[in-house]
Amino acid sequence: MKKNIDRREFLKRAGTAGIIMGGLAACKGSSNSTGMDPNAQDGKMTYRTNPGNGDKVSILGYGCMRWPMIKNEDGKDIIDQETTNRLVDYAIEHGVNYFDTAPVYLQGQSEKATGIALKRYPRESYFIATKMSNFSNHSRENSIEMYRKSFENLQTDYIDYYLLHSLSGYEEFKKRYLDNGIIDFLLEERKAGRIRNLGFSFHGSQKGWDELMETHEQYHWDFVQIQLNYVDWTHPGARNAKAQYLQQELEKRGIPSIIMEPLLGGRLSKVPEHIADRLLERNPKGSVASWAFRFAGTQEGVLCVLSGMTYMEHLQDNVKTYSPLDALDEKELAFLEETAELMQNYPAIPCNDCKYCMPCPYGIDIPAILLHYNKCVNEDQIATSSQDEGYKKARRAYLVSYDRAIPKLRQADRCIGCKACMVHCPQGINIPHEIHKISSYIEKLKRNKL
Repeated sequence: MKKNIDRREFLKRAGTAGIIMGGLAACKGSSNSTGMDPNAQDGKMTYRTNPGNGDKVSILGYGCMRWPMIKNEDGKDIIDQETTNRLVDYAIEHGVNYFDTAPVYLQGQSEKATGIALKRYPRESYFIATKMSNFSNHSRENSIEMYRKSFENLQTDYIDYYLLHSLSGYEEFKKRYLDNGIIDFLLEERKAGRIRNLGFSFHGSQKGWDELMETHEQYHWDFVQIQLNYVDWTHPGARNAKAQYLQQELEKRGIPSIIMEPLLGGRLSKVPEHIADRLLERNPKGSVASWAFRFAGTQEGVLCVLSGMTYMEHLQDNVKTYSPLDALDEKELAFLEETAELMQNYPAIPCNDCKYCMPCPYGIDIPAILLHYNKCVNEDQIATSSQDEGYKKARRAYLVSYDRAIPKLRQADRCIGCKACMVHCPQGINIPHEIHKISSYIEKLKRNKL
């Protein structure tokens, strides 16, 4: 682990990255944008200004739910702190100053690892976002204990952006935060300055969204975190509202948005080959993923776009995309809408690899099973009949890659349908149904019964 970085050294690095010297002017992207912000500097991170308090926030935020993992001596998965520190070092040196975590990320390990990595830098040089993830136990005592534990884990005495985690509507808000008096507690914490900005993250229908928006007059939300990408913009999953509607409603009220799932859990960086070719032909200098990040950043009212970057190459690519942001023009936005329509021909399971469904009491690796299936959908390796052309190739490809990706004792055939995994899924996936469907498909492949 690197030693603490003293203030002089930090200011030297930050001067290069442009984070302490006031940042850059906000990029006012919109459907009328015609390229780079005229105030942006080539090779420098784009910043947005929080209209509520003047925070200069990097448009690229670090989502801390996918820190790299290793096995410890007991074979348990733990966060690789040394690699995490290196990722944070690169991010900060290249202008990233917003870090988003939660008590439940990575089986409860994310906050502490994030705190260790950030503690080496001056506290005023970055913004911390974390959440009250009181899904299973929303008693007042447990909720307050979770809140205080976040301060301990993150080694800080204030939280810049604090969220009520994953609301779907007023009834859930009432149950988890209103009936137990927690919302009043958090409002007092905001007044005391221990919370600088108070908001919530949202997964749900338009009805649930409208209910929560009605509470703004009473609680004065400082920001809201929403799922936004060029597919969900007008083609959301069955449970979710259109991202376009969510963003427009926030802009009406002057509430800045933080964006999650700009890549739909990675699905927009691993699109079918002919769609990838289409994107790369239109912009040979950018990656497939860069289209999704530019789309999210182009929307007016967006303060920050989160990305869970496990690997250095992903971090470097995203930094490049936003240094500075080249906002999409009208033709490019129309091109991405056509791309989103093409994506509808690939019936992927809407798993975003958040791992809220884990651990499974029967040891099943739920996200790995669903993501493997989606990968095969995108690569046209799903056989529908033994009479199909290329059936043998697709059959072998699926079975071999499945056994390589998921250990035998963690595969789909071990699911008993207990539904414990469904409670916290923000996408509302009927996980047992999907797991059983995949298990049945695999069994038919093995027996050549399709």
